[in-house]
Amino acid sequence: MKHTAATLALSGLLAFTAAGCAITRDQSTVGEYVDDATITTRVKAKFAEDPAVSAMAINVETLRGTVQLSGFAKSAAEKNQAEKIARGTPGVKGVKNDVVVRP
Repeated sequence: MKHTAATLALSGLLAFTAAGCAITRDQSTVGEYVDDATITTRVKAKFAEDPAVSAMAINVETLRGTVQLSGFAKSAAEKNQAEKIARGTPGVKGVKNDVVVRP
């Protein structure tokens, strides 16, 4: 019995410690994380549908509704189209376009 109680106490302590570390200043809440993941998925799906944008060459990351684009585009037109798509995606608050044009 003591072994089981000790195991449960340790498990509870580890869960409490892990949960305590999960939410600190400057980190997203669970809801924000889910929203950001949804936005990222939507932007990537729109990239895949657009023949002018290479979904494989442009990376998408979202934090608190701001989408960051990175990677490489074959032209300024592709870079601009990627930004336009991202800005037109529901839930996007802002776009940081760090895509580099490399022919």
